[in-house]
Amino acid sequence: MCGIVGYCNFMCENHVQALTSMRGSLTHRGPDDAGMYFDDQNQVGLGHRRLAVLDLSSLGHQPMNAQGGAVWIVYNGEIYNFKELREELRSKGHSFNSNSDTEVALKAYLEWGIDCISRFIGMFAIAIWDKRVEALYLVRDRLGVKPLYYYYKDSKLLFGSELKALMAHPGFPKEIDYGVIPNYLRYGYVPAPRTIFKDTFKLKPGHYLRLHKSEVSEIKYWDVNDYYLGEPVEGTEDEIAEELEALLIDSFKYRLLSDVPVGVFLSGGIDSSTLTALLQKNTNARLKTFSIGFYDDKYNEADWAKKIAEHLGTEHVEYYMSVNDCLEVIGDLPELYDEPFGDNSGIPTYILSKLTKRDVTVALSADGGDELFGGYNRYRNLSSLIATFGRIPGHLRNTIVCVLNSLSAERVDRTYRKLSHIMPRIKHFSDKYKKYRNMLSACNEKRILDMYRFNINKWEPEDLRNLLSVHCDSHYDTYFEDTFAELQDIDFQAQMMGIDMRTFLLDDVLTKVDRASMSVSLESREPFLDHRLVEYAVRIPSALKCKNGVSKYILRKILYRYIPQELVDRPKSGFLAPVSDWLKCELYPLLMDHLNEDKVRRDGIFNEKAVSQAVKDFLRGSVSEHKIWYLLMFQMWKERWL
Repeated sequence: MCGIVGYCNFMCENHVQALTSMRGSLTHRGPDDAGMYFDDQNQVGLGHRRLAVLDLSSLGHQPMNAQGGAVWIVYNGEIYNFKELREELRSKGHSFNSNSDTEVALKAYLEWGIDCISRFIGMFAIAIWDKRVEALYLVRDRLGVKPLYYYYKDSKLLFGSELKALMAHPGFPKEIDYGVIPNYLRYGYVPAPRTIFKDTFKLKPGHYLRLHKSEVSEIKYWDVNDYYLGEPVEGTEDEIAEELEALLIDSFKYRLLSDVPVGVFLSGGIDSSTLTALLQKNTNARLKTFSIGFYDDKYNEADWAKKIAEHLGTEHVEYYMSVNDCLEVIGDLPELYDEPFGDNSGIPTYILSKLTKRDVTVALSADGGDELFGGYNRYRNLSSLIATFGRIPGHLRNTIVCVLNSLSAERVDRTYRKLSHIMPRIKHFSDKYKKYRNMLSACNEKRILDMYRFNINKWEPEDLRNLLSVHCDSHYDTYFEDTFAELQDIDFQAQMMGIDMRTFLLDDVLTKVDRASMSVSLESREPFLDHRLVEYAVRIPSALKCKNGVSKYILRKILYRYIPQELVDRPKSGFLAPVSDWLKCELYPLLMDHLNEDKVRRDGIFNEKAVSQAVKDFLRGSVSEHKIWYLLMFQMWKERWL
């Protein structure tokens, strides 16, 4: 694993110092080695930081070149089938100086051109400078496991593995794109391909960028939606389970390829338990597994992880986090996630990564299982809500929606609080009322995509109108709309999974794990996101993913062959930190420091009265802590980087 940076046509007074600064910002991604390349006219510069995982010798140094310096590469990631590709390339007359997959990627480009990327099994972000045709290629893997950012304006290009690398260049204009702020507040992340800055983008998964003589083009080479729309997997339930298990084992075993120690994140959930069980039963070595726990039982799954590790016979390490452990991390979050990022599970993910790094250099994570196999509650709940509401006569549905829309959330919340002594306790009542009112209205009008959006929103549209002081585009990101439109002919559960693959998985889950792990120089790998496994899994009928109210049905069917059902059958628990309690106690001074009215007014982005009211509503329990956390993370990010 590594960090890559570079520029093309982006001249500055001291290009060496500029590239050195960019590269230095990514030292955490690659503490073992560093290198740079400049072309003869200094129009192109490539920089690299290396975390040595395959071929630990100096022969794996980057930037790496071929044909006497005609073609150069910097590369972040792993190509797991590099040994097979190397043998094929040798049969075509290529020779190799190293045992690194970087050299295989370089020689593959010489043999097959940029189409070589379709032959790679792995996760990667690659930059290739081909002097022969004066073209620069930027490539991102199919699912977007490895990040790649770029700035492009007036034929000038900057790129880097993290946004902080671009900010380290003295010529990079740090201009906020206010149009993305509503999306950040809705979801807790900035959806690709946009970023928090103008003219700055995330390269889309399954795409490559080609800059040739000042002309730039972005080309798609793989798209998960093509497989959602493909022919469904055929066979009996048992036959599909057998085929799926074989794919899982092959994908998982590929991710053990390494010249350094490898471990597994084990939370005790379905996905990580499946990963650990299949690997431990199908490899000779004893796995090392790692988990963390909270002393608060509402958030703790460490006991289950330990039981599963004992059953499988892994070498297990666990650590229980104290409040102080977590609070020490919070001040570093804007540095780790160098654009606003609101997922508070980044805190335990960072602590888990730090724990794991003590013993291994590579860790396998089970991300992607929820999106592939229907793990999130919303997949079942929204489908059930549509079916249930649809059975109500139309005139009665219209009446219900009209009544709900006529009642303001504030009025309903006041009434609820007055009657709270005789009413069932509903956490964040005001937020939930607005959410379900908006969802039912969308459902009644058959605006299914909007229903999904209202479900995942944290800040509702009416809240944002009061909150934002600056002019912002209020549109939703087109990735949602494009994905939904492309998948309109398949069932709603599959549509939601497809949208999550392109949005939540990409810009929340994978971003969180990459930044948290790489901040401590730990390589994270995602075995569930092998593209061959994904191409198969998305074509499994939804009825085998959510069956009889059971999520991940087909995956559980495989897992129960290895682990007793009672060890894994329990309600789904998110990997979240108890920030609600912290914000009311230990973090209250930090909250007031960043969200007090004077400071908010000076910044000029949010309406200080709306922020103050939101904080009051949170403290009395009416609104979700996520809304306040998103605001806090934005303000802390802005203070750190601007």
